[in-house]
Order: sequence, then C-alpha cells, then structure tokens
Amino acid sequence: MKEVKFAGWAGIALQGLLFAGAYFSTFKWLIAHDWSRDDYTYCYLVPVIVIYLIWEKRRELNELPSMPSWQGMLVFLPGIALFWLGELAGEYFTLYVSFWLVLLGLVWIYLGRHKLKVILFPLVFILTMFPLPNFLYNKVSVSLKLFSSQLGVAVMKFCGMSVYREGNVIDLGFTQLQVVDACSGLRYLIPLIVLGILLAYFFQAAFWKKIILVVSTVPVSIMVNGLRIASVGILYQFWGPMVAEGFFHDFSGWFIFMCSLGILVFEMWLLQKIPGKGRGQKGEVKGEDAVISRPPSAACPVSFSLFIVPSVLLCITLVLSQGIEFREKIPIKRSFDQFPLKVGDWTGTRRQMEQKYIDTLDLSDYLIIDYRNSKGRVINFYVAYYESQRKGESIHSPATCLSGGGWLFRQAGAVIVPGLGPAGGSMLVNRAFMQKMDYKQLSYYWFLQRGRVLTNAYQMKFFTFWDALTRQR
Repeated sequence: MKEVKFAGWAGIALQGLLFAGAYFSTFKWLIAHDWSRDDYTYCYLVPVIVIYLIWEKRRELNELPSMPSWQGMLVFLPGIALFWLGELAGEYFTLYVSFWLVLLGLVWIYLGRHKLKVILFPLVFILTMFPLPNFLYNKVSVSLKLFSSQLGVAVMKFCGMSVYREGNVIDLGFTQLQVVDACSGLRYLIPLIVLGILLAYFFQAAFWKKIILVVSTVPVSIMVNGLRIASVGILYQFWGPMVAEGFFHDFSGWFIFMCSLGILVFEMWLLQKIPGKGRGQKGEVKGEDAVISRPPSAACPVSFSLFIVPSVLLCITLVLSQGIEFREKIPIKRSFDQFPLKVGDWTGTRRQMEQKYIDTLDLSDYLIIDYRNSKGRVINFYVAYYESQRKGESIHSPATCLSGGGWLFRQAGAVIVPGLGPAGGSMLVNRAFMQKMDYKQLSYYWFLQRGRVLTNAYQMKFFTFWDALTRQR
C-alpha cells in the first residue's frame, strides 16, 4: 500500500515538473513583465487568494472521494492545442488560457467532477491574474481614460475653471495634465473588478444582486477617477505640480481605491435591503448530511493509461517547445536610412521618435518622413519593421494609439485603392478620416507580412501562427 502511494506521489511530481517546464517561459514573462505593470501589480496576491479559497473548502474535499475520469481530457486537449496556437502565434494571452485549461483538465482527470465542482470558483478565479490581450486592453483602456478625462473636465468647468481637452491631454492654461500618465486611479479599475468578484462570492444574496455588484465596479471606478482628475486640476493652481506626482499622486490613487471599495460595501448594504434571496447562498445551513460522502475505499484508483496519456502529451509539448525555434529573426535587406527623401516633386524631412516610444513599440527599425511638394501639400509617411513578432512583440494599430492623443476616427474602414498594389494593381487597405479640432487628416494604413497586405489584428495573428509553423517566420 505504501508503494502505491509513493508511486502516486512520484507520478504527480513528474507531471508537475513537465507542466512547470512547458509553461516556465510563459510565467517568467508573466511575472517579470505583465505583473510589473502598474495595472496588474495586484496579481501577486491572486495565487495566495486562490490557495486560501481552496483551503477553505478542505472539509468538503475530504468528505468526497476522488473519482478519476477521462472526461478531463475534454478540457486538457484543447489546452494543449491552445499552447501551440499561442506558441506559434507569439500570443501570451493564448498561452495563459492554455495553462488554465490544462490545469483544469488535470484536476478533473485525477480528482473527478465532484471535487472539481467544489473548488471551481477558486480555479476560475485564477483567470484574474492574466492580463487581457494588448490590442483589446489598449482599446478598452483608451476609451475609459477618455471618458474619465471628459468627466474630470466637466467637473472643473462646473467649478468655474477654464479648461481645454485634447484626447487625454487636459490644458489648464498654466499647465497640461497627461491623463495617460497622471491617471493612476484608472489603474485600479481591474483590481476593483477582481475585488468586486470576491465580494460577490462571499455576498449572501441572490445571484442577480451579485451580478449587479460586479458590473457596478466599472462605472464606480470611472466616476471616482474622473473626480480625482478634477481634484488634481483644481488643486494644481494652488499647490503646483506636487499634486500630480510623487507621494500625493500615489496617495490619491490609493485613496480613490479605498473610496471605491467603500461605495461597493455601501452598495452591498443597499442590495441587502431589497427583497429576494438566492439558492445555495453562503451562510445557509446546509448540514453535513447535504454533502454526499463515501468511504475512502470507494475512491477509484488512477489507471496507468489515465496517467500516461497526459504525461506523454506534456512531455512532447515540453521537448518540442524547448528544442525547436519556430520564429527566426530576419534582418531588413536595406536600412531605412537609404530611403529616398526626394520622390518626384516631393521633398522629405526625416523625423525621430523618442526612445520611450521605440521601447514600448518593440520596433526593429522605423521610418518617419514628412514629404512636401511645390504646392505646399504635406504627406506624413511612417513605416515600422519587426524582425520577428515573438511573444510579447506585436504591431500596434494606429486606430488604438492615435485616439489617445485626441484624434477622432471618422469614416474608418477597409477600402480598395487602385494603383497602389504591385504592378499598378488595386489593393485593400484601411482608410480613416481623422480630425483633431480644426486639423484634419486623411490616413491610409495597412500591414505587410511576407507578401500579404493585411488590414486587422486577427488576420495578422493567424498568419503569424501559420508562417511560424510552415516557414519558421
């Protein structure tokens, strides 16, 4: 009997090593890069919370037998498939979801669905420690920051201040506030949503009340953050830049979070006053007899095949992911420094990008030239080159980046432009009419990828995956 237990623990240790090895680089990036971002520093606490939530269920887990099941492969196999999709496409979020599915599958395989149901919430809560995909997060965060800045400006005007806003830049006359950098209150949006989920889990109320509590975290965070922006603008004229930086800036962000938490607690109190109870609430006396328990001898042993199949799949995944380089770096054939400044009647002037933007965009090389002709017309020409779109390095769409600078995209969409393609043919590109106050600009942009002309991020992700698989690119 002791040998069986030892073999069981040895098997778990072996699979644990294979599992950790396959996702080592993923979590190295997650902890060193994603969790270090101001928006996601709360993630360090998520594993501790998950462990506590599982520990809280220890009595129910002990009363239920382990019932190993092949049904866990229904989750495990899609997790392995997503691993290769994320590995080849260079998308970390796909790898995060893959990790979660594989973990969920292993728990289901070895513990069975009854124990899985007991700890399902803690396992689902693991997803809160994974950042959203960059293209989705950037689009959402820019919109929310714009809304917060609009609210802040409205409050300042209501207080009699003269203020002007361009995107996320607020001009007070005597200074400018950069909401993108000076708006840490919005950084508490995601942590507040996570906290709202936890409060809803422990909230002894009907399910619809819990949903209201979680959903309300978004408007609460935006509203309180807008008031914070207004307070910074109002106090700036008396105390100067200290209100937008240093200790006061960090303290005000923390104070915003605590105020938001207080609003949520007050909301819970109000919801408790509304009639309506849910089934299976925490706090209801279910009784020990409500948990169907079986003697330890009723627990099903793990069959050799049920152990060996996930182990082999994890082993193959680990060996191939570490032993094969799916994306080679291809340097550009000719440097952008050789790009002509004289094209027909057009004469160009090179422009330089600040290093902080280059670091954020992960560019291998870039080119910015303002061309002007004899009639005074101006064309701004921009090209960015990526030697390899590795994990964590991907193209930033102008539709996301420029809107934060106050540009409004109007009449945006894909159009066919004659004479722009190879040999004078037509080409499908993105076209957007952009406006920033009285300044208007017609923009055409597209993404070149090994002879293809692409117009959206989903196309790029698919072909990055396909070319990594078939071309090592």
